[in-house]
Amino acid sequence: MLIGIPKEIKDKEFRVGATPDMVHALVHAGHHVIVETKAGDAIGFYDAMYEAAGAKIVKGPAEVYKAEMIIKVKEPQEPEFPLMHEGQILFCYFHLAPDPVQTKHLLEQKVIAIAYETVTDRHGRLPLLVPMSEIAGRIAIQAGATALQMVYGGRGVLLGGVPGVPQGRVVIIGGGVVGTQAARMALGLGADVTILDNNLTRLRELDALYGPRLKTLFASPSHIEQKVINADLVVGAVLVPGKLAPRLITKSMVSKMLKGAVIVDVAIDQGGCCETSKPTTHSHPLFLLDGVVHYCVANMPGACARSATMALTNATMTYALKLANKGYRVALKEDPGFMEGLNLYRGKVTNLSVAEDLGYDFVSPQELL
Repeated sequence: MLIGIPKEIKDKEFRVGATPDMVHALVHAGHHVIVETKAGDAIGFYDAMYEAAGAKIVKGPAEVYKAEMIIKVKEPQEPEFPLMHEGQILFCYFHLAPDPVQTKHLLEQKVIAIAYETVTDRHGRLPLLVPMSEIAGRIAIQAGATALQMVYGGRGVLLGGVPGVPQGRVVIIGGGVVGTQAARMALGLGADVTILDNNLTRLRELDALYGPRLKTLFASPSHIEQKVINADLVVGAVLVPGKLAPRLITKSMVSKMLKGAVIVDVAIDQGGCCETSKPTTHSHPLFLLDGVVHYCVANMPGACARSATMALTNATMTYALKLANKGYRVALKEDPGFMEGLNLYRGKVTNLSVAEDLGYDFVSPQELL
């Protein structure tokens, strides 16, 4: 199979879809890999390293997109849509539910879109989303702690406090991978941390994991409001795989928050869990609304692109090899969890959540394959 690795063009996105090690594995399995020049330069993966791994370096995206399968990180951007061709496999993050424009273009191009974020394993976990969720959860606290500084419009609160001064109050909504990693980082800084979730089993697990240092609370609307309006830093860490994130933080709550408090909405890739959130970029990560600082960067792990690329490709390599070695039909049919990743197929929507949220007819992928 001919596999293409393009350079990412989203704002300040320095991750790359394959490391030289991953390219070596694909070439060793008998495939041809083309990599766009300087795709990994920013994070220390140079053209010479890809060539040594067996890849061919090409000058631009037009050449890369001639490949049968494209492996990348973020969802395709506007300039990339015309480069695609019918039946081409795209293996990357898509986050289609809050993005009708992207969905429309991909349907028109009749590509085969396999989304990292909806692939499941035999335990129902999201193995290709977990590595980025781990990084995003940790970055959320770093970004939030920075945004709390006065120079960025924050309250001027130090999360860990100092002797004789109260700790900063961190409220995390969602006890999944993002929330757990955010809690770990915030506790490490010495903050006063509360995590809310509507899954009592998960709250018990978190209590057993962190003990009394971490406060746990059932995520009822009244509990969410009570904690949000008194927080210094709120982290939105809610995920319903494939669907728009539920808007658990309302405009009314935001209007009652402390002036200079910070919201980090990690769910922004899926539309955000705060009603006042809107996507921001690494170039312009913050905005102020009702006196509250919002950080809503839609590709947060890109801030630590080298670590993120290595973590991501550790997870995606096995799946990419399955697609290349067996072909997408066999690879998906053999693994029901992998089949969950098929969001679009030759002009049809094959993910129920995407179909429901965007108003398309749903077609079972099993019927089409």
